[in-house]
Amino acid sequence: MNGKIISVLLVLALASLACGFTVDLPNQVKAGPDVKESITVADPKSEETRVSLSFGAGNLTLSPGAKNLVDGTVVYNVEDLKPEIVEDGGNVEIKQGNFNGIPPFDGMKNEWDLKLGKSPMDLTINAGAYSGEYELGGLALKSLTISDGAADVSLSFSKPNLIEMTELRYSTGASDVRLEGLANANFSTLVFDGGAGDYTLDFSGELQRDATVSIDSGLSDLRVVIPVGVNAIVTIDGGLTDINASDGWSQNGSVYTQKGEGPTLTIVINMGAGNITITD
Repeated sequence: MNGKIISVLLVLALASLACGFTVDLPNQVKAGPDVKESITVADPKSEETRVSLSFGAGNLTLSPGAKNLVDGTVVYNVEDLKPEIVEDGGNVEIKQGNFNGIPPFDGMKNEWDLKLGKSPMDLTINAGAYSGEYELGGLALKSLTISDGAADVSLSFSKPNLIEMTELRYSTGASDVRLEGLANANFSTLVFDGGAGDYTLDFSGELQRDATVSIDSGLSDLRVVIPVGVNAIVTIDGGLTDINASDGWSQNGSVYTQKGEGPTLTIVINMGAGNITITD
């Protein structure tokens, strides 16, 4: 009997505490009128120039043509999104502001339209769930590193990179990513790490030297485009994958080979499950 009384008293006490307990939640940030700002970053004239872009949600556009290191505009309608430029010698970071409350779910605008100059640089992009349009042909990228979340990204090298790129590294989540003109990037090593998504890696352009590629993904649809006439070796290591190769490719077990002239493109694909298409 005493145990039952104690249990009842405990329930009543907890109920009393619950009635008197309040939680202060942060206010939801509201979207306001559009604000348009110019972005200008002078060239530091450094032998070790590093440009870093930190972007959360919205639309990010990159292209060549800046007179300075970086030129462009940003448009936003939430004060918390106001970008910040941090310069430290040859290190330049352009970063999106942080929300001080709950982000607005409707009506938020955050658009960056930036142009890059031709000075040699290491370029890093850290982004979240966003839409990206990148035209990087004709720049002088020493390295390129991109990391994003659930994204819709189109990246192209329509012209050759002006210098040799040591490494191109792309890490993404459940995304739709299209990389085109990759031979023009003039990379030595390309590392692509994806989750469950739809990915296209197009190695069109001019392959100027031997290059190695590592592709690692989960459940995804992967399309690898290699023009006819390019020396290429593709090794596939995976589980439940459906592999389709166009005419002109010879197969020996898990290795697919295309004969051509000039430098050799060596690709290793590790996929958990999904579809792989090798085409020209």
